[in-house]
Amino acid sequence: MTTDTPQATHLKESQLDEAGEVLGRAFFDDPLLAYILPDEDSRPGKLKWFMRAGAKYGQLYGEVHTTPESVDGAACWLPPGEADMTPFRMARAGLLLAPFKLGLGAFRRFLNINDHMEELHKRDMPEDHWYLMILGVDTAKQGQGVGGSLVAPMLARADADGLPCYLETMKERNVVFYEKHGFQVVVEDDLPDGGPHFWTMKRPAHR
Repeated sequence: MTTDTPQATHLKESQLDEAGEVLGRAFFDDPLLAYILPDEDSRPGKLKWFMRAGAKYGQLYGEVHTTPESVDGAACWLPPGEADMTPFRMARAGLLLAPFKLGLGAFRRFLNINDHMEELHKRDMPEDHWYLMILGVDTAKQGQGVGGSLVAPMLARADADGLPCYLETMKERNVVFYEKHGFQVVVEDDLPDGGPHFWTMKRPAHR
């Protein structure tokens, strides 16, 4: 890991397309996205659209950080009390086009998984907290400290406000990364209906 990674900055509206491309590459082999979009040939194009919409959602209702100048990755956070994806909010971000962009089967899988994860989220994090909705680093930039630099601003803000943080991941190697940043596993299980293995994680505020 390098020690001179530039400080993160807010993602601009003009960078949404680039963020979609970068996050699409970052999540191409993610077990959850592979489950939702099993066809590898069509997955890149669909992921680009889906991740752009996710970044747009983060801009509208939370905080999205990226690297300076060019987009090497993005971290999308939702603030306390704002984690619920309502139909109105999904519409503003363009996510209601998902049945047409992803396919009906993929959209149903997404909704079923989202409902399951929301139940755990509400059960295990009733207190105010920051929610790390998306963190992805371009494949060529992974292992260089980019991910740590992207989450640093909001972890510092959460600490300053005395608030915990929460996330979900479907990759075991990500668990180790998040543990280095103070997160602890809350639930480890398999998603229903043949879905992938997952971890939910919580980070208490660091004083």
